[in-house]
Amino acid sequence: MVKIEAVLQPSKLDAVKDALLEAGIEGMTILEARGHGRQKGHTEFYRGREYTVDLLPKVKIELVVADELKDKVIAAITGAARTGRIGDGKIFLSKIDEAIRIRNDERGDSAL
Repeated sequence: MVKIEAVLQPSKLDAVKDALLEAGIEGMTILEARGHGRQKGHTEFYRGREYTVDLLPKVKIELVVADELKDKVIAAITGAARTGRIGDGKIFLSKIDEAIRIRNDERGDSAL
């Protein structure tokens, strides 16, 4: 099993969620996040004063999938989230040793 964490622009959430559902992925966790990468934020004017916004709004999607679905999920996320500009986001992969469904104690891939 693989845990996939994707940090994206909030405007791409619906497109990525639809792409994942179309790829057959049913379970996911979506979190609101703030951060920055290479774009380092930007400056804005409010009531005539300039200030720096260095933590930009982001969305983090977490899902655990079977190893054979990993490439399909990555293709769905990148296809739906890519604009070609800086700030599109990142995908992180982690190996998961075990998954346990609390309701009935199912384990492994069947718990997903």
